[in-house]
Amino acid sequence: MSLAHTAAEYMLSDALLPDRRGPRLKGLRLELPLDQMVKFVAVGFPLLLMSLAFAQEFSSGSPINCFSPSNFSIRQAAYVDSSCWDSLVHHEQEESGQYKTKSLWPHKALPYSMLALAVVMYLPVLLWQYAAVPALSSDLLFIISELDKSYNRSIRLVQHMVKIRQKSSDPHVFWDELEKARKERYFEFPLLERYLACKQRSHSLVATYLLRNSLLLLFTSATYLYLGHFHLDVFFQEEFSCSIKTGLLSDETHIPDLITCRLTSLSVFQIVSLSTVAIYTLMVPVIIYNLTQLCQWDKRLLSIYEMLPAFDLLSRKMLGCPINDLNVILLFLRANISELISFSWLNVLCVLKDTTAQKHNIDTVVDFMTLLAGLEPSKPKHLTHQVYDENP
Repeated sequence: MSLAHTAAEYMLSDALLPDRRGPRLKGLRLELPLDQMVKFVAVGFPLLLMSLAFAQEFSSGSPINCFSPSNFSIRQAAYVDSSCWDSLVHHEQEESGQYKTKSLWPHKALPYSMLALAVVMYLPVLLWQYAAVPALSSDLLFIISELDKSYNRSIRLVQHMVKIRQKSSDPHVFWDELEKARKERYFEFPLLERYLACKQRSHSLVATYLLRNSLLLLFTSATYLYLGHFHLDVFFQEEFSCSIKTGLLSDETHIPDLITCRLTSLSVFQIVSLSTVAIYTLMVPVIIYNLTQLCQWDKRLLSIYEMLPAFDLLSRKMLGCPINDLNVILLFLRANISELISFSWLNVLCVLKDTTAQKHNIDTVVDFMTLLAGLEPSKPKHLTHQVYDENP
């Protein structure tokens, strides 16, 4: 029997999780994977397009090419290009003989509009960083620590039960005390469960998360309006009529009224506009999916941790409307599942629990570990029969 007891002690000591103290959990994820992807696309893609626009401007020189009169010198032709690019106004003659002007400023503002778009799309990220991340990180640190500690408490409790059973000369006394402890709920550690139940009544995290994704949808809609109203109006206009009769040249008779200019950067303008619409259109379903995740509980994580004696949110039907801080915390616990060492252990125990022949006697990790340590999870039948025989 001593060999069996030693093997049980080794098995239980190996099941204990290491105590992680000091600078721990440095790799804690405070953004969901899909939120990170949306952030990189919403902010990084406009910056990439801005770089493309600036690179085209620097490599090609002047973004327009004006057809100056043949008697103009090189310096005069350069002045015409510069003046027309500065004004960037198209003069179109109507049937009545009057000239109608149309500004082509979106071509000039293209790289700066992409920079402004990136800054605006980064505002929801800043909101999340400053309004939610401090509270979320402290919540995750506490919950992850308490989940692992609750698992360790259960293993230490089984170790203590094994030692008491070894020292007890009368098995009736041990099983009577064990049943009394179960009836009085001494095995529970309710701090974590009450903390999570408190988070179920809190809505600060979920409000910030909803605001972040709603702002992303709002800014995306504003981007569509900007591109549709300003870019679409000049999307196909490659040539425009420019007037340089301004200032000192307004009275010059040898200068024509209008000079035709061609936009050499029109292809870049079209690529930037179309790619922005396409990428942001693909991003919208991802944002909506992130919002729909708040409409349902991640019960798999909760069901695994119901193996702990102190964790029965599901069995007590405490889960109500999922739009609260607890659901957000569960989503981030799923994203930080690598930090939850106890999760893998409890997941294995749940699988083994489903395959054992004594399912009705195994409710918690304490029951299962007592069975593995060589103890029955409940009073053996022969001891129960003896009690009935003594007390008919």
